[in-house]
Amino acid sequence: MNEKLAMDDVLACTNSLITMLEYTIEQSNNKNFRDTIVKARNNLEDLQWNVYLIAKEKGYYVPAAPAGEADVEQVKNAVCK
Repeated sequence: MNEKLAMDDVLACTNSLITMLEYTIEQSNNKNFRDTIVKARNNLEDLQWNVYLIAKEKGYYVPAAPAGEADVEQVKNAVCK
């Protein structure tokens, strides 16, 4: 496995784990357990960000172009009705 594929795999797995932890947080009714899962999620989000930055720096990941002002306003209007 080359480095790009490995980084893609880490990002995909991290995204899946974050999603599972979000669901666990939503369903938790024990404060201590919930706080522990929130910390784990936050740590994974930090890892995800750092891997993303490395992948972007190496040219393995090219982010989408920023949305234009018209697109941003359209979404704002649709969400904030």
